[in-house]
Amino acid sequence: MIANPTRSTGEPGEFVTVVTAKDIVADNVAVVELEPAKGERLPAWTPGAHLDLVLEPDLVRQYSLCGDPEKPGSWRIGVLREAGGRGGSIHVHDRVEVGDKIRCRGPRNNFPLVTASEYVFLAGGIGITPILPMIAHCTARDRPWSLVYGGRSRGSMAFLDELAGYGDRVAVRAQDEHGHIDLAAALGEPRDGVAIYCCGPAPLIAAVEEHCTAWPDGTLHVERFRAAENVLDGEHTAFEVVCDYSDMVVGVPAGQTIVDALAEAGIEVPTSCREGTCGTCETVVLDGVPDHRDSYLSPQERATNEVMTPCCSRSLTPRLVLDL
Repeated sequence: MIANPTRSTGEPGEFVTVVTAKDIVADNVAVVELEPAKGERLPAWTPGAHLDLVLEPDLVRQYSLCGDPEKPGSWRIGVLREAGGRGGSIHVHDRVEVGDKIRCRGPRNNFPLVTASEYVFLAGGIGITPILPMIAHCTARDRPWSLVYGGRSRGSMAFLDELAGYGDRVAVRAQDEHGHIDLAAALGEPRDGVAIYCCGPAPLIAAVEEHCTAWPDGTLHVERFRAAENVLDGEHTAFEVVCDYSDMVVGVPAGQTIVDALAEAGIEVPTSCREGTCGTCETVVLDGVPDHRDSYLSPQERATNEVMTPCCSRSLTPRLVLDL
């Protein structure tokens, strides 16, 4: 069963960083090193955290921190170039250069490492990035762990040299050599005290979710880079949003999102992904029943209807009252 432990809350700070290194470490994977601009101090972070990179005023993207949390003087991210993406990765690959200044927000941790007696890590492709600091954390504290890392080919898989230092605790499964990851072998039998962490493409996450249905509640933790399949589908009816703090009532027509309707009324809600995966727009619900269409909140959080992601979710009631 999917677990989504307590996440960091509150508005993250904004910092100016300088690109101190940029290297292509695998096919279409760039690793970027960031250090604070003069007079800045980077905040601490924990394994699983990500940054918001403000690449342009209207181009903000999230990238997992994959460096060492014990070294607060710099940040490291890995970025996969996606030709069919939304423009952020191409911007990083084609336009970001050493010496550039980049505004960052965060770090924010929506994928925190929980306490467990054993850890099983499953990563696909660029999904290795949030896992790297997790296994370093577990190693430093002598906690049992294993990692299965899959990719199309070894040439497409970043950080293999770094992972080689962990020996046989890491199983590299390039698809052109081994086929798909053998999840039954990687996971073993359901048991108590295990935390399973998975990050990667949607088919891998879906397969892991299916394998973990028999595991104890709270075992599986996932992070998605894209919205889950079909989650954004559904009927688009009109409804009203009451902004409790602003004392405004805003109509949301059938063809418009909540955040766009609010923006037209002069109420700006911070957004980034616009598909319910990053949590930037998470908003408290005071009354009404949201139509949750995100891939960010846990099933338990959706069931409470206490928060929602207005970038993509809608309403099952004629009126929603939000803490805006």
